[in-house]
Amino acid sequence: MPPPRIDADAMNQMFGNRGYGATQRARSLRDQEADVFRRVNYTLKAAIHADAIERARALADNRRLWLAIEGAMANAANALPEATRVSILSLGRLIQREMNAPEPDFAFLIEMNDQMIAGLSGDPG
Repeated sequence: MPPPRIDADAMNQMFGNRGYGATQRARSLRDQEADVFRRVNYTLKAAIHADAIERARALADNRRLWLAIEGAMANAANALPEATRVSILSLGRLIQREMNAPEPDFAFLIEMNDQMIAGLSGDPG
């Protein structure tokens, strides 16, 4: 499944990475998008054994990421094939449901993000 197209500059601003903008512009958009997933996964992994507040923060970061992805996939100007966009939207909804569960499965959320990282990095997995 081809990866989604995300506005990396918007995601960098969302996650407070404005100071790295000049350096990141030299990197590909796909690399920047994969880095957003990596940062979110870092917070999810750290939250597994953390308190409820840290878990909630990590889930909020992941939720913002997937809401941005869903917005990008719903945009008619998105260049990805419609079938790919629909598949990614479906995955996003599944992830949102998991995050809303009373006890979200962090390992599942991390694995889904890892799959997106692999796709963005050109690794067929």
